[in-house]
Amino acid sequence: MESLQEEMDRSVKSMININVKLRDIFDSAIRASFPELVNAPLAVTPSQQSKFGDYQCNSAMSITQMLKAKGEKVTPIEIANKIVKNLPENNLIEKTEIAGPGFINVHIQKNFISKQLTKLLVNGVQPPVIGEKKRVVVDFSSPNIAKEMHVGHLRSTIIGDSICRLFEFVGHYVLRINHLGDWGTQFGMLIAHLQDKFPNYLSVSPPIGDLQLFYKESKKRFDEEDDFKKRAYQCVVQLQSKNPDFIKAWNLICEVSRKEFKKIYDCLDIRIINRGESYYQDKMIQVVKEFEEKGLAEVDEGRKVVFPPGCSIPLTIQKSDGGFTYDTSDLAAIKQRLHEEKADIIIYVVDSGQGIHLQNVYAAAQMIGWYDAKVTRVEHAGFGVVLGEDKKKFKTRSGDTVRLIDLLEEGLKRAMDKLKDKERDKVLTPEELEAAQKAVAFGCIKYADLSHNRMNDYIFSFDKMLDDRGNTAAYLLYAFTRIRSIARLANITDEQLHIAAQETEIHLQHEKEWKLGKSILRFPEILQKILDDLLLHTLCDYLYELATTFTEFYDNCYCVEKDRQTGQIVKVNMGRMLLCHATAAVMAKGFNILGIKPVHRM
Repeated sequence: MESLQEEMDRSVKSMININVKLRDIFDSAIRASFPELVNAPLAVTPSQQSKFGDYQCNSAMSITQMLKAKGEKVTPIEIANKIVKNLPENNLIEKTEIAGPGFINVHIQKNFISKQLTKLLVNGVQPPVIGEKKRVVVDFSSPNIAKEMHVGHLRSTIIGDSICRLFEFVGHYVLRINHLGDWGTQFGMLIAHLQDKFPNYLSVSPPIGDLQLFYKESKKRFDEEDDFKKRAYQCVVQLQSKNPDFIKAWNLICEVSRKEFKKIYDCLDIRIINRGESYYQDKMIQVVKEFEEKGLAEVDEGRKVVFPPGCSIPLTIQKSDGGFTYDTSDLAAIKQRLHEEKADIIIYVVDSGQGIHLQNVYAAAQMIGWYDAKVTRVEHAGFGVVLGEDKKKFKTRSGDTVRLIDLLEEGLKRAMDKLKDKERDKVLTPEELEAAQKAVAFGCIKYADLSHNRMNDYIFSFDKMLDDRGNTAAYLLYAFTRIRSIARLANITDEQLHIAAQETEIHLQHEKEWKLGKSILRFPEILQKILDDLLLHTLCDYLYELATTFTEFYDNCYCVEKDRQTGQIVKVNMGRMLLCHATAAVMAKGFNILGIKPVHRM
């Protein structure tokens, strides 16, 4: 647990969410102006155009409607004037203007922004204060044992990892769970095939090189050979009764798969704990018993089913032959996460097609009293499918599902081609070139996914994701490298920048300096929005906007002046160099949350 002193230190160093601070100020003014209104509407947003100030409060029009409903006649402009009159003293607002039908335009004090930038430079990019630390469980990736990871697993893996990184950054305790498909009837045929192909598997580890081929061979026999099919079912019974020889066979198969999955997780820099369906086997008996004891289970044609409130499809918690189902394991999993892990937040990063099933599971868990939705946040972060450039489900030319390892290798090849086209192989060392190749390949694959609204399907295109124009990782990585190089080319060290941050006041006189300073400090506001809605494309849009705002600043504001004849540095504007440094620091933290590794030279 964090000590009170540590918590206070963290609070002092934290970046301030300006939007939240403004909302608190306007909330106070609205309550002072209209104490009779309960839950008066509060709308504060960044201004879209600089001529309307830096932020706008648009509450006056909604309050007019509320008062009108109470029989009071008053105009939005009168309401806006009253709100402005009751604004409490603060160190944030320079001035306000009332415009149009009652918009309140807010101008922020330059001195406030300057001080916040200095704080960021001195303390580093610290997370905003988010209140009490919570226990968060994120269920993501979840491939099936004995099957290769394919492009369909890409979205869950990338989105889930990024959600984990965000919750970890702001200070929550996060448990990253890989809910592997590692149990079920398919293991009967796999074990039966293992016994035939490697009869001495108990003493000599079987050299299963291609588990996908092994799976196809066993499935073919299962479909075509009646004797094999009977043996496969007997193997399932032996496995479920925990026969040690069959448990060893099952473990061997699982281990081959886990090693293959690990290669992909290592490539993508994913940390995850394997906890498959097998983990919940013993807990399922208790789940069925609990639903029966509370009178919530019904028998339907021999099956035991549960009808959660508001759901049209029942959950089958036990089959007529006594076996369990996915419904049972998902109920056992949510109960374990709530009661044993003591989760305050559970996020399922699973494709949108599972939406109805998960709603049923959540409804059943609430019905039986495992959690209260007002206290515990249980949420499905659904996502659309990956499409090919023909806008159909992404497949190989032969119609097979695209293997994830092939996709990553293709990404590496194309990234190297791109770097060589730019002749980077002539200026980078072999080690730097390899680092740049990995940064571009894996960064572009991740960013292409995360920069789209996860609810939508997205078209997978290497050409688009490797394009260094527009909102792509390639563009942002090059922009970041360029920003980082400005100080290096001016012979200014990180140590000098750190000293300057404590001694140099950042003046924001030029409109492009002002625009960049505000953009840098919107970072906590962006993070808070994603913590609420789990839509990571907002962070991608912000990083792209920050990079383009920086370009405007750099094109208009000299950071370093050189002699035109000699090329010697004549003058360095240290305040502007610090703005470069702050931009790079926020971009680096944004990349980290997205799971992208920038390199210093590209």
